[in-house]
Order: sequence, then C-alpha cells, then structure tokens
Amino acid sequence: MNTKERIVKEALTLFSKHGYQGTSVKNIADAVGIKDSSLYKHFKSKKEIFDTIVQEMSVRMEQMSKEYGLPDEHDMAEAAELYGSISEEGILALSEKIFLFYLKDEFASKFRRMLVIEQYRDREVFEVYRGLFMDAAVSYQTELFAEMTARGIFHGKDPKAMAVNFYAPDFFLLNLYDQEPDKEEEALEALRKQVMEFSRLYK
Repeated sequence: MNTKERIVKEALTLFSKHGYQGTSVKNIADAVGIKDSSLYKHFKSKKEIFDTIVQEMSVRMEQMSKEYGLPDEHDMAEAAELYGSISEEGILALSEKIFLFYLKDEFASKFRRMLVIEQYRDREVFEVYRGLFMDAAVSYQTELFAEMTARGIFHGKDPKAMAVNFYAPDFFLLNLYDQEPDKEEEALEALRKQVMEFSRLYK
C-alpha cells in the first residue's frame, strides 16, 4: 500500500468514526504517520480525499457486481432473463452475498457509516448517500421489475412500488444489524424471509 492509498484508508476510517466535518487534515496525516505538508503532495484538499473515496467505492461496487455475475445495468432484457431463470435458492444466495458485502466489507461498511454520520451536516454528502444507497438501487430495480413484469416473470401493477418493497427491507436490515457483528446468522435469516415473501407476492 503506497502513501496515497494509506491516506485514503485512514481518512475513511476517521470519517466513519467522526464524520467528514469532524476530521481534520492533521488528523489524517497523524493517522498515516506523515506531516500535513506531505499529505498535500498527494491531495490538494480534504474534499479531494473525500471525492477519491467516493470514486473508489463506485469502482468496488462495479467489481462486486462482476464478481457475483450481476448483469449489466444498461441491458434490462438480459437482466430480466437472467433473474427470471435463477431458482429461489439462487436468488437467496445472491441476496446474501450482496447484503454481506455492504455489511462486512471493510471499505463498503466504513463508507456507508461515513455517509450516515455526515448526511445531516453536509448536503453534498447526503446527495451522495441518497444517490448510491437509495435512488440508484430503486431506479435500477424499477426498470428491472418493469421488464420482468412485461415478460410475465413477475406480476404487479407498479414496478417502482415493487422495487421499494424489495429494497426497503434490505436497507432496514443493513442498518439494524450494522452494529451487531455477532448476529450475522440472525440477519441473514431475516433477509431470507424477506426475499421469500417478495417472491411469494410477485413471482
């Protein structure tokens, strides 16, 4: 890990504990073990560090999607066909993997906590939080469920309502068990029940 990567890593850790506003450049430099002036050789400002963290999270989310074999978000026909062909057990397994990524991956979990802490103090941070963890997810699933309904895979009248019904329990459970690492199995069991209930209602 080079110095720039260490700066990003330590900044994210501090942001996830004290918030963006509650962390100074000096705090980050001290955590890395360098002088403030040395940090500025890699980043022009604290804001640039934050932007780099957001970019890195986007890359990691894309890598996660590829690793788990999720279809390209721009091809709803392919996505509908893939999800329509997966068994209920397959959907459960995939849901668990994605859930655990956001719950336990060190970078992803700290990133989410950073946004949760700071969203009330910084409108731009809130926009990032809402965009990544609410708008983007519901928008994608709305398009997906509309395509799956058109193909007769799902039955329902309002794809957006279906998307919220699918995503909201996941989002709720992610926040409910965020501080309960010893209750992973309980969280996964609750997730399984939600996925199965959604399948019962719409498939």
